[in-house]
Amino acid sequence: MTTRALFITAGAVLLLLFHFPLWRITLLAPQYPDGVTLLIYINKIGGAEEGTLQNINILNHYVGMKPIVPESIPELVYFPWVTIAFTVLAVIAAAIHKKWLYITWVSLLIVGISLGIYDFYLWEYDYGHNLDPKAPMVFEDQTYQPPLIGRKTLLNFVALSYPHVGGYLIGLSIALGLLAIKLKKK
Repeated sequence: MTTRALFITAGAVLLLLFHFPLWRITLLAPQYPDGVTLLIYINKIGGAEEGTLQNINILNHYVGMKPIVPESIPELVYFPWVTIAFTVLAVIAAAIHKKWLYITWVSLLIVGISLGIYDFYLWEYDYGHNLDPKAPMVFEDQTYQPPLIGRKTLLNFVALSYPHVGGYLIGLSIALGLLAIKLKKK
C-alpha cells in the first residue's frame, strides 16, 4: 500500500464513527444485574436497548442530575462536521503528498481528540456535580460524576466508562497516519 493510500485510509476510517459508538458508560446495580448501558456516538446518544436513555434520566432525576437531552448537546451537531473535515483534509494531504501535511493532520487530529476528551470530562463533571438541591434523594457532599475512564462506585451503582469501537477506530486512524509519516520519504 502506498503512503497516499495509507493516509487516505487513515482519513476514511474516521467515517466509520457515524456507525459505531465512541464511548460507553454502563451502570451496574442489584436492580440492574445486566447493567444499563449508555452509548455515545459522534452524532447521537442512546442505549444498548430501547428506552435506555429514558431509564438513565429517571435514575438521574432521583439524585438531582439534569436529564440527558441529545438535542441540547451542541457537540452532537458539530462533531460530525469536524469528522468529515478531517476526512477531506486527509484526502487533500494525500493528493499534495507532502510529509509536513501528514504531520500537521495527525497533530491536529490528536489535539482535536484531546480537546474532545476534555470536553467530555467537563460534560460529565457538570452532570455529576451541578445537582438539583430539591431532588427526591439528596446526600450531603455526594457527587455522581462517572469516571472518565475506568470504574467508580456511586451509591449502590458501579459506573464503568470505556471507549467503544469508535474510540478504537480513532486510535487506528492516528496509527495509520503515523505509519504513513514514517514511510514517507520527504
